[in-house]
Amino acid sequence: MRDDQFREILRFFGLSWEGYRRVRRGVKKRLQVHMLGLGARSVKEYLTRLEADAAEREEAEGLVTVSISRFFRDIGLWHSLGSEVLPERIRTEEKRIRVWSAGCGCGEEVYSFRILWQALDGRIGDLPELDLWATDANPAYLEKADKGVYGASSLKELPDEWRTACFERKPRGNRFALHGDLKAGIRWRVHDLVREAPPAGGFHLVFLRNNLLTYYDKKLRDPAFRRIVSALGPEGILVIGKKERLPNEGGVFVPLTNCPFTYKKVG
Repeated sequence: MRDDQFREILRFFGLSWEGYRRVRRGVKKRLQVHMLGLGARSVKEYLTRLEADAAEREEAEGLVTVSISRFFRDIGLWHSLGSEVLPERIRTEEKRIRVWSAGCGCGEEVYSFRILWQALDGRIGDLPELDLWATDANPAYLEKADKGVYGASSLKELPDEWRTACFERKPRGNRFALHGDLKAGIRWRVHDLVREAPPAGGFHLVFLRNNLLTYYDKKLRDPAFRRIVSALGPEGILVIGKKERLPNEGGVFVPLTNCPFTYKKVG
């Protein structure tokens, strides 16, 4: 599949070429297999089939999703969250902290937060109730996340003591299973960031990393971003990807100087 053909498919779904440029090889291969399965001989014919068949369109949308993550990705962010941002918020919230991992992929991010929260429990004590939401549009990713089993490469930034305390090595293969207590109480939901309203409101912290702001074009990205902003409570914290930038609608945020690519809602 040529790049110009791939870009035509991206435009059909409202996706950004710049976001997909470095990961396009694998996505192209998946789409080519789907095209062949439908008997489509050209991209034009393929898109016509997708327009006429909602189930096949949904299948194709799953094929273009990308999940590239690992536990404690960008470790400096997690150090700052654990040492400054979360302790400060905990001091001001007596009853409940509501957190949303929006576009959670295969679960590495939301489980990283659970591990961090457990560490805070051991260090601070008397933590508020944690209301933790994890959503993604791809059901296959959520199914994998719910199992909580990961390869060694996903754990490469995890401190050794946390790897030992939080995972059990599987007898076959270089695979690690998360302990069951860390999986409990998470609200897993199939949810489309682009088309659906947030699953709840009043979030104190939202992770929006390496998905909406990277892979979608402005026409779809900006309205979805406004909806996510509306789900943040007063002075809510938004975390985005290391190489991402807030859209123009991000004017209601100020950056936190003590935590990278993290912003506080001020309006």
